Amino acid sequence: MNTGIDQFMEALKARTNGEKEFHQAVQEVVESVWEVYDSNPRYKQARILERMVEPERVVMFRVPWMNDRGEVEINRGYRVEFNSALGPYKGGLRFHPSVNLSILKFLGFEQTFKNSLTTLPMGGGKGGSDFSAKGRSDNEIMRFCQSFMTELSRHIGPDTDVPAGDIGVGGREIGYLFGQYKRIRNEFTGVLTGKGLGWGGSLIRPEATGYGAVYFVQHMLAEMGKDIKGQVFSVSGFGNVAWGAISKINELGGKVVTISGPDGYIYDAAGITGEKVDYLLELRATNNDIVEPYAEEFGAQFFAGKKPWEQAVDIAMPCATENELNEEDAKLLIKNGCFLVGEVSNMGCTADAAELLTKEIAYAPGKAVNAGGVAVSGLEMSQNSMRYNWTREEVDQRLHIIMKEIHETCKIHGRNGSKINYVKGANVGGFVKVADAMLAQGLV
Repeated sequence: MNTGIDQFMEALKARTNGEKEFHQAVQEVVESVWEVYDSNPRYKQARILERMVEPERVVMFRVPWMNDRGEVEINRGYRVEFNSALGPYKGGLRFHPSVNLSILKFLGFEQTFKNSLTTLPMGGGKGGSDFSAKGRSDNEIMRFCQSFMTELSRHIGPDTDVPAGDIGVGGREIGYLFGQYKRIRNEFTGVLTGKGLGWGGSLIRPEATGYGAVYFVQHMLAEMGKDIKGQVFSVSGFGNVAWGAISKINELGGKVVTISGPDGYIYDAAGITGEKVDYLLELRATNNDIVEPYAEEFGAQFFAGKKPWEQAVDIAMPCATENELNEEDAKLLIKNGCFLVGEVSNMGCTADAAELLTKEIAYAPGKAVNAGGVAVSGLEMSQNSMRYNWTREEVDQRLHIIMKEIHETCKIHGRNGSKINYVKGANVGGFVKVADAMLAQGLV
């Protein structure tokens, strides 16, 4: 390990004790960009990297609300406004019991580089709450969202900070959040993305992360002289991201044989196509977070308590949550013939797994692969500013162009002979753009 990197990380960990997810995210970026940073006197003099790992602002607040039994409940709300060098803070809201400051700082830090890669004028941020919608009525979810937005509304705006959805925050929650913002501020603005199509949303936004990920993988395959058609995919998760990825893989001629949930995974040798894909959304809408009913519905195999990475496939796309694919999973994938991993979930691979995959096969990190979601959020912001809606084809075309440009950026900064280090390419490409903007804007 480089002594400079060691010292940098030790200093960071001393200031942010216990924030292991954040430390993991920073470590990956610092290792990739250190050579560029260390060789640039202007970056070092301005302490760009030290400034980059400190959020510009962290807002933490209580969220009191009343359940259907008339009892008061308290949750904790957050907004981490990480970096605005390239534009308004942009990043999702996550409602899940696992939400804490470390996770949101890691996500906000990653978002800064991901948004930089999209070429759109967006800074990085993330927020959310430890609230869970599981077992809650619509009225309880509405009351929680209204209380959450009552506080958050003073910190966001269309030219300041534009949140979107994430885990636990879908169209229903965005609707309740937007309605409360509109009530408080008395204005109809593009302050949130992921809105309904009838009131400012963009076409293909629900599918965008999955679509964009498949477009990126398509460019990775083209670099190898291959095509999606005929390839067998393993996908984890079964929500909007997995649904979008599976839909696009099917359209381009590939075959998906797995989905997963907290209860285990499904193996469907015939392929997840047609009504099976639509069933994923019905399954998600039940709020049970389990996939076993799919096996009962379509006669597929269900493996309780296991992960899909033990199946022999050509390409793996983790679409669920952080650190879902570890080093042992990576070894198993490689052993069984997998030659490409496109990380769709944020930091979906552990550090050890990412290192192994980078050495052995083609591997690209989430900040590049899953940028299609925030890219279409950025396109939604543009449409809101113009008071105009693009067609489905126009949005999809713009998304495809953006994903191609992200792949080109990774190639430029990650090329090493005949091989592309996509982790280095994504991190350096995102870093340089943000660093140069910070230099230009002075010590702020």
